[in-house]
Parts: sequence; structure tokens; C-alpha cells
Amino acid sequence: MDELQFTEKAKQMVADYSNKKNKGRTKPLEVYVVWLCKTLQNNKALLSTDEPDGRYYEVTYNGDKQEFYFDAYIKEHNQLIK
Repeated sequence: MDELQFTEKAKQMVADYSNKKNKGRTKPLEVYVVWLCKTLQNNKALLSTDEPDGRYYEVTYNGDKQEFYFDAYIKEHNQLIK
């Protein structure tokens, strides 16, 4: 799976999940990629939306097994330490 195919699939997965959780109308074009990496046949991306739910998402593609792994996170804590 090339990088463009993976990115489109990951954005669709995030939009579907966000719409289910928030009862919203997030479109894949409204999902943005924060970080993306392709190593050999594997892909990983961190994604987010503009929804005010505080969630961010991790989508991983295992090219050996042709499997996707989808994780959703909510920021629990943010602290400045000097």
C-alpha cells in the first residue's frame, strides 16, 4: 500500500469513528495528518480533527499481514515543566 492510499484510508477511518462518537459530520478532508511514517511495507500516522473532543488517533498498517490497527486517545494531562 502506498503512502497516498494509506493516508486516504486512515482519514476515512478517523472520520467514521469521529462521526460515530460525536454524532457529527466530519468528512475525511477535515481530518489532518499530524505525523506520518512509512518504513518498508508498514505505515503509521497520527491524525486529528477540529472536533472539540480532545481526541487524537493513531493508525498503523502492517504490510506483512495486510492489517490495520486503529487507536483513539484523549489527552488526559498537559503541564509545563521548567
